[in-house]
Amino acid sequence: MSCDFLAQALPSVQKLSPYVPGKPVDELARELNLDPLSIVKLASNENPLGPSPKVLAAITAALPELTRYPDGNGFALKVALAERCGVQTNQVTLGNGSNDILELVARAYLAPGLNAVFSEHAFAVYPIVTQAVGADAHVVPAKDFGHDLPAMLAAIDAQTRVVFIANPNNPTGTWFGPQALREFLAQVPESVLVVLDEAYIEYAEGDDLPDGLSYLASTPNLLVSRTFSKAYGLAALRVGYGVCSAVIADVLNRVRQPFNVNSLALAAACAALADSDYLAASRRMNDAGMAQLEAGFTELGLRWIASKGNFIAFDLGCEAMPVFQALLREGVIVRPVANYGMPTYLRVSIGLPAENARFLTALAKVLDRG
Repeated sequence: MSCDFLAQALPSVQKLSPYVPGKPVDELARELNLDPLSIVKLASNENPLGPSPKVLAAITAALPELTRYPDGNGFALKVALAERCGVQTNQVTLGNGSNDILELVARAYLAPGLNAVFSEHAFAVYPIVTQAVGADAHVVPAKDFGHDLPAMLAAIDAQTRVVFIANPNNPTGTWFGPQALREFLAQVPESVLVVLDEAYIEYAEGDDLPDGLSYLASTPNLLVSRTFSKAYGLAALRVGYGVCSAVIADVLNRVRQPFNVNSLALAAACAALADSDYLAASRRMNDAGMAQLEAGFTELGLRWIASKGNFIAFDLGCEAMPVFQALLREGVIVRPVANYGMPTYLRVSIGLPAENARFLTALAKVLDRG
């Protein structure tokens, strides 16, 4: 009789459901016998511009060294990030995407009997990393689909070790301003680590959103996590980073896997960080695409949640899965968000102008409003 290895797993792990990513183009093509070139994928908040030519050149230059292990300390990238962020290199932790930083935090600071606080409708990785280590989750009801920071403060108790907050938030795109963050950080107990997830911060210009890095010097219990997957267009290479005090960074590096960021990712991230023209083009494309989709939703009579990310969640006013499935049959991939407690919403990433138009046309057809 074979062993039941599910039953052998930790109880907290047994209750987990695997993270479900956006459906890949090739998978949909196989399932529905569609031409892959005819499919538009707007499900995973990827940068539609494609990689920067400077990034491609850096990757090409790094290819001859593929037989060597990467620099386990990521020296060159840490130096570049430290200069950009105004910190010391020993305050930077590199991750296999910013998800890796979130997991390092959970492994270092959470355990059975302890808890993490985060918002309803927040990024799915927060509950996953919390539950995976057997810690409890204090999920705070959202306010207008965004973080209710005063309520999150009230949810902190003696067993709280981590608070996850996202600005902008995924999948809702909601955000909070500098004063709200300042007041929140001033009241969080010094023993609680605040993880400020800024995966989409590069898309937000102006004074609407605070720059989390500017609070590091005055807030020793703050960690800011960011990624190269979104505005910098490096989603496939999986490279992110956390910036915090040197003490917290040292703790995270004690549980970080060796060589967690590969050589091509390190080279690409250094090139991307220096390519200000690409970042500006990403912002322009995103702003124009957001306006295009909002105008389309208005024409279709649909409501949406104002977003500061490179995506937008829109309300169908009814169960969204049938519409999601119908869009798949039209060769358009978006993201259902029922698992985030939003069963009537779909989330669509900002694409190229033609991709956005294709989505709106397909949506009108599916809704019989064309």
